[in-house]
Amino acid sequence: MPALPDGDPAPPDGRLPAGLDWTRPLRAYLHVPFCASRCGYCDFNTYTADELGGFRFEPYVRAVSGEIELAADVCVGPPLASIFIGGGTPSLLPVSHLNELLDALRASFGLEPGAEVTLEANPENVSPESLVGWLEAGVTRLSIGMQSADPDALTVLQRVHTPGAAVAAARTARTEGFEHISLDLIYGVPGQSLDSWRSTLLSALAGEPDHISAYALGVERGTALERQVRRGEVPAPDPDFAAAQYDLADEVLMQHGLSWYEISNWARPGGQCEHNLGYWRGDNWWGFGPGAHSHVDGVRWWNVKRPGTYQSMLAAGSSPAAAREVVSTEGRELEEVMLQVRLAHGIPADVYPPQRTARLRDTGLLEDADGARLRLTRKGRMLADAVVRVLLGWD
Repeated sequence: MPALPDGDPAPPDGRLPAGLDWTRPLRAYLHVPFCASRCGYCDFNTYTADELGGFRFEPYVRAVSGEIELAADVCVGPPLASIFIGGGTPSLLPVSHLNELLDALRASFGLEPGAEVTLEANPENVSPESLVGWLEAGVTRLSIGMQSADPDALTVLQRVHTPGAAVAAARTARTEGFEHISLDLIYGVPGQSLDSWRSTLLSALAGEPDHISAYALGVERGTALERQVRRGEVPAPDPDFAAAQYDLADEVLMQHGLSWYEISNWARPGGQCEHNLGYWRGDNWWGFGPGAHSHVDGVRWWNVKRPGTYQSMLAAGSSPAAAREVVSTEGRELEEVMLQVRLAHGIPADVYPPQRTARLRDTGLLEDADGARLRLTRKGRMLADAVVRVLLGWD
């Protein structure tokens, strides 16, 4: 997994600079770093039971609860606008512990009425009993890691569930009362064909989700997949074929009533992930758990990664932040462009020099969203970084 970025020392009491703007929506991310097994492509901050000498949920929950209390002493923001529980595999966490963490957030920060609360889940952890428990704990949205319906692709990705398990889990979730269900897919997997990818898309749609995410497979340093590619056991992903798969995904999902609202995300009306939209719009968020990142008004910080170190720091009454940085005005402006251009809502048409936007229109990368905004075309979505460079005059 990648190393943490460099930064300035973070105060042990977790205090933040004075004068920050807390008026933007505030969102909470809970990182659950436990996984039953490690997927071959994943470089997230996750740990298996073997790597930790067994899962010890109680010390983890106690530490996160302590971080929530510490944050509540520092935070002067509004009630939480959303909560996202990611990982790792949050669905491994016993419902009683999940309930404890959500109760701690509600008690310390408050939660806006009707706020979205998302839980990531693996198909093998989804059952009628777990679904009822999650609903009773306050989870409103389920994000299920499907990745593929192609057994060969699942083998390359080192996923342990069967091809139909995620669709069955989504259907069960709908039956048990979940209104908002997302399925995560991965394209660009070596060995896939357009036909097998189409079958995966249609299988996902059969689960009746109101949201689908599709991400291009990356070969991340230090992963099992990277070692396999380096040894020649698995071919490297083909970016041109991945682009063709993206085009097909957009076509199929649009035909079935899911519209793109961010480069990698499609939803039915009302099915967008409000939490992730908050990231792209520049909202404030506080990340809890080992390796979690946070942002408030241009101040970013990140926690130590190892669960044991994280727990020890909080047991000693110290913030688990490893370091932090204050983003410059220029850096914030760059981030704003990079994030906003990803959205179907687009960017203001009158902010950038006309010759730059005209160039992007002429090359088929930008189109009119309405009279006052521009957005990426399907072709432009695959070249978003290049679009940003042109908008900023770097290319």
